[in-house]
Parts: sequence; structure tokens; C-alpha cells
Amino acid sequence: MIPPQEASARRREIEDKLKQEEETLSFIRDSLEKSDQLTKNMVSILSSFESRLMKLENSIIPVHKQTENLQRLQENVEKTLSCLDHVISYYHVASDTEKIIREGPTGRLEEYLGSMAKIQKAVEYFQDNSPDSPELNKVKLLFERGKESLESEFRSLMTRHSKVVSPVLILDLIGGEDDLELQEEVPLEHLPESVLHDVVRISRWLVEYGRNQDFMNVYYQIRSSQLDRSIKGLKEHFRKSSSSSGVPYSPAIPNKRKDTPTKKPVKRPGHEHDFRVKHLSEALNDRAGPLAGRDDMLDVETDAYIHCVSAFVKLAQSEYQLLTDVIPEHHQKKTFDSLIQDALDGLMLEGENIVVAARKAIIRHDFSAVLTVFPILRHLKQTKPEFDQVLQGTAASTKNKLPSLITSMETVGAKALEDFADNIKNDPDKEYNMPKDGTVHELTSNAILFLQQLLDFQETAGAMLASQETSSSATSYSSEFSKRLLSTYICKVLGNLQLNLLSKSKVYEDPALSAIFLHNNYNYILKALEKSELIQLVAVTQKTAERSYREHIEQQIQTYQRSWLKVTDYIAEKNLPVVQPGVKLRDKERQMIKERFKGFNDGLEELCKIQKAWAIPDMEQRDKIRQAQKSIVKETYGAFLNRYGSVPFTKNPEKYIKYRVEQVGDMIDRLFDTSA
Repeated sequence: MIPPQEASARRREIEDKLKQEEETLSFIRDSLEKSDQLTKNMVSILSSFESRLMKLENSIIPVHKQTENLQRLQENVEKTLSCLDHVISYYHVASDTEKIIREGPTGRLEEYLGSMAKIQKAVEYFQDNSPDSPELNKVKLLFERGKESLESEFRSLMTRHSKVVSPVLILDLIGGEDDLELQEEVPLEHLPESVLHDVVRISRWLVEYGRNQDFMNVYYQIRSSQLDRSIKGLKEHFRKSSSSSGVPYSPAIPNKRKDTPTKKPVKRPGHEHDFRVKHLSEALNDRAGPLAGRDDMLDVETDAYIHCVSAFVKLAQSEYQLLTDVIPEHHQKKTFDSLIQDALDGLMLEGENIVVAARKAIIRHDFSAVLTVFPILRHLKQTKPEFDQVLQGTAASTKNKLPSLITSMETVGAKALEDFADNIKNDPDKEYNMPKDGTVHELTSNAILFLQQLLDFQETAGAMLASQETSSSATSYSSEFSKRLLSTYICKVLGNLQLNLLSKSKVYEDPALSAIFLHNNYNYILKALEKSELIQLVAVTQKTAERSYREHIEQQIQTYQRSWLKVTDYIAEKNLPVVQPGVKLRDKERQMIKERFKGFNDGLEELCKIQKAWAIPDMEQRDKIRQAQKSIVKETYGAFLNRYGSVPFTKNPEKYIKYRVEQVGDMIDRLFDTSA
């Protein structure tokens, strides 16, 4: 049971808590009432604001719509006014631009093109909006007049400023690539920069707006004429230069040809025949010039033609570069094809004339003239890759012109080689044409000179021969194949020459002179082969050629030596009488000894007199033959003189013993020496 005091305290505590809760509840009630009142006031305010906004919106929206309509109306008015101004301006274009069009574009191209743009727009407007308007005809006529003026200006600019390229500049252009001292490319300015700018602007306008392609014909005609005249001017320069100095050159390249070493012309030893190939031989062996591998002293026409071919390539390349700036891309190849035709046809015609002249020379057996084809053909084949590149994109007929000329030259060259070999074989044995001293025949020197000249054109000559081969392997012949053909050809010529020389040697009545003649010719051939690359070419197909010639030379020496037997046989031991010391000679023996001395003396004098007039141009061979003959004769005569010189076979020994051994040697030393 809870004590009374504790229960009283507990009741007081509960009452205090209850009182606090009641106070809290009363506070909450008051707060809720205040909140409700505030909510009611806010709702009232918002309702009033909404009502006012609705009233404002109903008032503003009509005003906004009216303003928007007014703005649109204003814009339409402004656009209408602008269009009216624009349209009205078209009606004034003719009057505004007529003066400028009438005065032409010269000196004010940009202003002129601006006026043409206005006229064109006016034409387009009237065509679209008022095709029956008289204004359309007016601006159309003005546009056509302006276009004609632009075409005339294009022609005038091209005519006035297109200049022929000088020969000096062309020579520098084609010479610079081979001169190590000239590293910078020679510039070519066909048109001044300002003029080129105007020409390009006009051409672009004519293509884009003028719908006109006639200016392209004007362009190629003018530039074609300049290209053709430039090349002809170079050719004329060569003619004038050659007539004054003999060697055309470019003054713009100092010392281009100065102090250039040259070879001596090849001459035949022993005599001074003026044979037909001499002039060309000298030319082909004198090297220096503006093109690498070129022969400097070629015939003027040949040299000029070779330079003109190179000039065409360089100038055509330059023309194409200029053309790409002026002519639209899809018309460039066709225009370029037309542009180069005159110059190219001129070169091809001249080349064909060279071929025709070569054919006539073959008929005359003037093979020196045919040799002009060789350097030209070599240069054409060397230049062909550049030619093909320049002509890329042109018509097939244009591309085929150079290959056709090359084929013609190869054919005539092969014909010349074939006829030359036949001519060597069939050259007639004309007695009056034979050298009386037995020296080298003109036919031999001509043949060797011709073959030596072929050395400068080995690939060209080999290709000529290969081009005539009908075998399937020849269709794609190699350089080795060509070399073997050329070697075979040279061996054929040498073989024909040898046969002809054998035939000619029979003209001589004296077998010894015949032997000297063959010896001289064989020795000349061998020396010429050894001093040049001919021996290497011959060895390609005939390994023993050198040995064979040496054997032939030795055989002729032996044949010649037999001519002395009629001298030495008189004093040979087998034909001499036997003399016993201290035994008196019989009349028969004395007479025999006298006959031997007399026969030797007469034979020696006769041979020395005859053979002194013979010639052996090769000093080494001359000394060798003299020495060999001197040894044989001196030895035989010495033995004879030793045996019978002191024998009393006559009362007048000086009548029979006319020569000492040394005198006999001196007489033989004067053989083959017309000056002795």
C-alpha cells in the first residue's frame, strides 16, 4: 500500500503536466486560427490579381496584333520600293554602260567586265519578266557588242604581246640541261604578267558568260605561228652563224665552245687521196656542242635540224604550260594538238626530205651523205620519250608522226648499210685507180672510215639492222642482239673488202708489188681496228679476226721476200763452183763467177730502183721488212764475197765487186722511200 504522502505528490505532478498540455493545446489552436486567416487573405489577393491580369490581357492582345500587322505592312512597302528601285535600275543599265562598252576594255578590263555583268543581269531580267520589251533588244545588242569587244581585245593582246623566241634564248634553253655550270632553268616569258592576267580573265569570261569558243581558235593560231616562226628562226640562225664563223652558238653562254679540244681528221697514211667521206669524217670526229653526245661540226642542215627537234620539245612544253592558264581544261589537249601541228609538220616534212635525199645518195653510192641520217636518228630516238610526254593526250595521228619518221630513217639507214657492203664487194678493178706505189687503196680507207664513223652510232646502226630482221625474236630486240648484228655486219664489210682487195691486187703484174699492196691494206685495216673499238665489235662474232689479219700480213711479207730470190739465187751456195785453194781457175769457172757477180749486181740495182718507188706507210712495218730483207741479203752476199772476193777470176775485180756488204745494206735501207 502506497503511503498517503507519496500519493499526494504524484497527483500534484500529474496535475502540473496536464496544465502544461492544456496550455500547449491552447497555443496550437490560436496558431491554426491565425493561419487560416492568413490563407483566406492570400486567396483573396490572388483572386484579385488573376482578375486584373485577365482584364490586362484582354486589353493588350488586340493592340499587339494591330502593331504586328502594321510592321508587316511596313516591310512589304519597303520591299516593294526596293524591287521597284531594282527593276527601274535595269531600265537605266543601257544608258549607264553604253559609253564604257563603246570605248572598249583596253586599259580598264575590270571596270569593263563589271559593266558586262550589269548588262547580262539586265538581259536575264527582261528575258524572264518582259520578253517583248524593247529594252531587251537594247541590252542584248549592247551585250553582243561588249562580247565582240572582249574577243577583239583578246586577239589584240595575243597579237601585240606574243613574240618569237630568239635563237639565243632557245639555244640557252636546250643547252642548259647539258651544261653542268648552268643549274637554273632558262625562263621563258611568252606574255608579260599583266597581259597574261587580262588574257586569262577574258578567256574565263568568254567561256562562262560569253558561251564562245572562237577565242580558242584565235589563241592556237597566234601561238602556232609564233612557235613555227621561233623554230624557223633558230634554223636561219644556224645558217647565218655557220656562214660567218662555221659554228653556231649561244652568245648568252660565255665560253660555251671556247678552248674545246678537237680531234684531227682521220687521214690515210702514205698519200693524200681526196675521198668522199673525208668531210663527214672530220665532222663526226670533232666533238663539242650544246647537246650531250652531239657532234659539233656536222653538216649545217643536219646540226640545225637536230637543234630544231630539241627546240620543238622545249617550246612545246612551255606552250602547254601557258595554254593551261588560258584554255579551259576540257579543251586543252585539242587546242594544244592544233597549236603544234604547223611546227611539227614542218619538222616531219624536213625529216622526210632528209630520208628522200638519203635514198638518192644511196643510188649515187654517196654513202657519206647517208651518214647524216645517223646522228639525226640517234637524236630522235633519244628525244622520243620527251616527245611522247609532250604529245600525251593529242590525236593518234599526231603521236604517230615521230615513230613513222624514225621507221623511215631506220629503213633507209639499213638500206644504206646493205648497199655499202655490196658496194665494197663489187667495186670495179679500175687499173688507173690503183695506187702505183702499192699503198693503201682508197676503197680501204673509205670502208674503214665508214666503219669508224659507225662507232659513234653503234646503238643506232644496230637498231637499223635489227629493224629489218623478220624473225620473231627481232620484234623486241635487245641491245646485245643489236650489237651482234652490227658485229656481223662489220665482219661482212671487212670480208667483202678483203675479197675485193685480192681481186684488185691481180692488176699488178709484179707479184711483189701485189704483195706489198695487200700487206699495206691488211696492215692498215688491222691498225685501224686496234686503234678503235672496232676490234671489240668484230670480236663479238669473230674471235680470231686479229690473228687472221696478222697471218695474212705475214704471208704477204713472205711473198714479197720471194721477189729477192732472183737476186740471192745468183750467189746462193748451191749454184756456186767449187774452188780449190792454189788451183788455177778454169775459164768456165771464171765465167761462172763473173756471171754470178753480174747477176747479183744487176738484180740488186734493178730491185732497189723499182722498190724504192713503192710505199709502206707504216714505219714499224717498213723497218721490219727492210731489216729482215737486209739480214738475208747481207748474210748471203757476205758469204759469197768472202769466198770469191780474193779469187783471181778477173783482171778487173772492181767491175764485178761493185758493192761492199755495208753498201748493200744501205741500198736496202732506202727501199720504200721515194724521197731517198
